[in-house]
Amino acid sequence: MRSFLKHLCSQYLERQGTMALPALLTRLLPLRRLFVLGIGFFTLCFLMTSLGGQFSARRLGDSPFTIRTEVMGGPESRGVLRKMSDLLELMVKRMDALARLENGSELHRAGGDLHFPADRMPPGAGLMERIQAIAQNVSDIAVKVDQILRHSLLLHSKVSEGRRDQCEAPSDPKFPDCSGKVEWMRARWTSDPCYAFFGVDGTECSFLIYLSEVEWFCPPLPWRNQTAAQRAPKPLPKVQAVFRSNLSHLLDLMGSGKESLIFMKKRTKRLTAQWALAAQRLAQKLGATQRDQKQILVHIGFLTEESGDVFSPRVLKGGPLGEMVQWADILAALYVLGHGLRVTVSLKELQSNLGVPPGRGSCPLTMPLPFDLIYTDYHGLQQMKQHMGLSFKKYRCRIRVIDTFGTEPAYNHEEYATLHGYRTNWGYWNLNPKQFMTMFREGEVPEHPEQIHGDPWHRVLRQPAAPRGASLCEEPRPLTAA
Repeated sequence: MRSFLKHLCSQYLERQGTMALPALLTRLLPLRRLFVLGIGFFTLCFLMTSLGGQFSARRLGDSPFTIRTEVMGGPESRGVLRKMSDLLELMVKRMDALARLENGSELHRAGGDLHFPADRMPPGAGLMERIQAIAQNVSDIAVKVDQILRHSLLLHSKVSEGRRDQCEAPSDPKFPDCSGKVEWMRARWTSDPCYAFFGVDGTECSFLIYLSEVEWFCPPLPWRNQTAAQRAPKPLPKVQAVFRSNLSHLLDLMGSGKESLIFMKKRTKRLTAQWALAAQRLAQKLGATQRDQKQILVHIGFLTEESGDVFSPRVLKGGPLGEMVQWADILAALYVLGHGLRVTVSLKELQSNLGVPPGRGSCPLTMPLPFDLIYTDYHGLQQMKQHMGLSFKKYRCRIRVIDTFGTEPAYNHEEYATLHGYRTNWGYWNLNPKQFMTMFREGEVPEHPEQIHGDPWHRVLRQPAAPRGASLCEEPRPLTAA
């Protein structure tokens, strides 16, 4: 803009002569005002962007005036404000020179009259006052921001000095893995965005807070507020399960959009009368027996897009329907028994219902598991393991795997399967065998599983040496030397 004005003035003076300068200034007055307004608007936007962007970078719950030094940049921000103030002061000086030049042209045209009427005051006078006021405001803002930054730096240094000795990995025999986990966090905390979601920022204190409050590898820090960290959510009041005979709500829970779901809903609707009759007979048999209602998540993994969902496109083309028949009946049975159901057929729905934090699945869930049981298949089991982090191990006793023909202990026990060469894509989950839901009732499993699978290698599964585990929530027993 400056070079443009200079070039324009030089060209005009060459053509019209120096006596045309007052007329030139008169024509440039609107352009000058527009230029000043543009500079003022740019300066205001730059100031708001610089400060507002820094304030918005803070986490929720923090005061906007407690500026983090690693975000604001300290001296850099103060330098930016000083440069803006200097720029405005320079602009004031140059505009003052232009105003004097314009005043001189006005005096020349007035024939030496030194008195102006009230409505004939030089137009640059009010504009100069506005520019000076803007410059003074920016200067005041720079001083205030400088004071805030100094106070923030002083406070941060005091807090760091007071807690530096309290943010060292403790050598507690009850937490033998703490120091190793801290070392791992130092090297890889940026490998998954979920760590930053939980407040990890690369400092020792953030590592220990995460490892003691989100995970459980380190002891709680004594200077932390343990009330909020240890406050467990109140359990929901027990609700008694009541038999249901109307399955219309279940049809809504099953969703739509897939041919496989449409097939399952048609089957359920067609068998509504039989389900109602079965519920009535079971209610008469149980009498006044009280049953607690359970909250159950049913995740049909083989129907998710992430697993390929090869079944849905083939429903109307003679494809296999056995799995969909099985899942339709499971949903109907659980609903008729009076339990609360949540049905998911996509990975996104699964993550939302479980409370999976954003990231790549390295961190635990953001909340306690809100379900008493989870019914799924091997596809869903793999998806939960990939996205639940340590919570998968914590809550795996609540999982029930729909496994049509069952998984023998020799394939389920990871150490045993590895030792004897039984590792498969669907085995070594280290679950209790009772967690595998098959189509056989106890005592009905055929004596020769190879007759079902057509696989002679299944004969080795009848060997008594295969470990079977104890209870649903216990680790599988390790193999002994014998």
